[in-house]
Amino acid sequence: MICEVMIRNPDTGPPAMGEITRPSLLLRFGVFEVDLRARELRKGGLKIRLQDQPFQILAMLLEHPGEVVTRDELRQKLWPADTFVDFDHSLNTALTKIREALGDSADNPRFVETLPRRGYRFIAPVETLRRSVSTEKPALRQRRYSRRWLVALAAFAVVAIVAVAIALNVAGLRDRLVTAVGARHGVPLPKIESIAVLPLENLSRDPGQEYFADGMTDALITDLGKISALRVISRTSAMHYKGTKKRLPEIAKELNVDAVVEGTVQRSGDRVRITANLLHAPTDRHLWAESYERGLRDVLTLQSEVAQAIARQVQAKLTASEQQRLTAARPVDPEVYQACLRGKYYSAMETQEALETSLKYFRHAIEKDPAYAPAYVGLAGVYWHLAHFLYLADIDAHRERKAAALKAVELDDTLSEAHGTLAYLSSVYDYDQSAAERRYRRTIELNPSSAGAHWDYAYWLMAMGRHQEMLAELKRFDEIDPLGGAGGKPPFFYFFSGLYDRALEEAVRLVGREPSCGVCRWWLALSYEQKGMYEDAIRESEKAYELTGKSPLMLVSLAHTYAVAGRKEVARRLLARLEQRRLQGRYVSAYDIAVAYVGLGEKDRAFQWLDKAYEERADGLVLLKVDPRMAPLRSDPRFQNLLRRMNFPP
Repeated sequence: MICEVMIRNPDTGPPAMGEITRPSLLLRFGVFEVDLRARELRKGGLKIRLQDQPFQILAMLLEHPGEVVTRDELRQKLWPADTFVDFDHSLNTALTKIREALGDSADNPRFVETLPRRGYRFIAPVETLRRSVSTEKPALRQRRYSRRWLVALAAFAVVAIVAVAIALNVAGLRDRLVTAVGARHGVPLPKIESIAVLPLENLSRDPGQEYFADGMTDALITDLGKISALRVISRTSAMHYKGTKKRLPEIAKELNVDAVVEGTVQRSGDRVRITANLLHAPTDRHLWAESYERGLRDVLTLQSEVAQAIARQVQAKLTASEQQRLTAARPVDPEVYQACLRGKYYSAMETQEALETSLKYFRHAIEKDPAYAPAYVGLAGVYWHLAHFLYLADIDAHRERKAAALKAVELDDTLSEAHGTLAYLSSVYDYDQSAAERRYRRTIELNPSSAGAHWDYAYWLMAMGRHQEMLAELKRFDEIDPLGGAGGKPPFFYFFSGLYDRALEEAVRLVGREPSCGVCRWWLALSYEQKGMYEDAIRESEKAYELTGKSPLMLVSLAHTYAVAGRKEVARRLLARLEQRRLQGRYVSAYDIAVAYVGLGEKDRAFQWLDKAYEERADGLVLLKVDPRMAPLRSDPRFQNLLRRMNFPP
């Protein structure tokens, strides 16, 4: 499709007597049509609504392609001196509407470029053509049109039938037609097997609505992740580009993807509008753009529509079950949906206050709509965070997580996150390792691009001692989440796989990149300890202890290192502090205390605490088989008996 701007040629003058045409100028660009006389912006023959002032600004830019149209020129043209308006606000609003209509971006413009404090420039190529425009008298046109009416009607019927066949993709007609047209024009459709959804821009300009835009981005990533034929970059990596100024080819190279989706979200009252653009990232070639708008109650359907449209554009092959999962959306109470988005926002924070706030939002959502399955998934996630940051005992968190996840699966068996939660709990709470593996496989089947699912399955494979399979899952994880935050996952996995040199190498790299990462220094300390470099291990453990806010886990590590280094009195003093913390009602994992007693060589005491860990369903106990710090206990029959009670495979 081309873009046309009709401008009368001032050099032609009025038509002579008997003349039925006069020449006019056409300006073409991109994939749109603009008719200045009708003041219409069209795409594919369909009118795109654009208000008068944004349209006039677009016309001025098109009349001067490649040139700067200054802010003063725009002010004089559209906001004369006697017009009392907030010029900056009005101009910014108008430009936003232009970009939204064209599917353009201020950060990575394809059409309208902003020159700060100067003005704007139309940067796409504009082609100037001539065409003939009829000036027949109305009576002559009426007689000619009446003779052609029947022919036109028949032609319209044929076109309508073909259009319906193309729209419904009967016998694959649309796919073949699109491919054929692309090939005919020498523009073959690029093969797309991987995609990244960049953070959608919040057009409301209200910082309080950022959680909504981020939630919509998250939902689109999740929906596309259900397609096994696509590799979809995780939210963790995609969010690195929030507000980025990088060019798309650079982003594509960093993420190793074929295509990028970028766009905007605008919420106005109970209406939500998403504009999505699909680009072939390595070449920055625009492939598709569309806008969707629905009421907030139908926001899940809106998300599904966008994901399905993108899947069609990249010609992804969907299985029947994937198609069903993508189209299974139901209305949702706007209050429930927003409560879940806010709950998810607060659950990403580490403070106990924020996590308690998150719980309130998810509980409110469940109270309003007990049949809304994602609310239970969110609730289960908060309990994981509460246990992870030691605000709640493992067994209490596991109990709440299991109840929430079971309810979510009961309501919607296709929720990947719910199955992932149940997989983990099958291992650490139910001690059913066979069920855990089945659940992990189901989790990945439901969302092949879930970085969390591959990470969790790799963790379980590591705990079972299946290191080669673990490495395969880690490879898949790295493909989906190449920029996975502060990192540290590789050292962790290498450490529990007995690859201490590799763990040390990765930990040194991470600490060099982020010296204030306490957990990274902990991995470094663990690696030093296994290499017999005790002074280095003590130094890094002490740093980790301070950087993590004096975490009990880091204190355990420090006590164990002092013990194996022969400084047992110091280790016992640290251990006494941990036991005192438990007596005060503050949570310390029984497994961690057992680790410290192993370092002291007190096996009986270590087994007493391991039995407590078993009863308390301590998370760390799942590492029993591969934790090198437990090596002194492995020949003891009590150790083998504990492995059997946890149903570890031989």
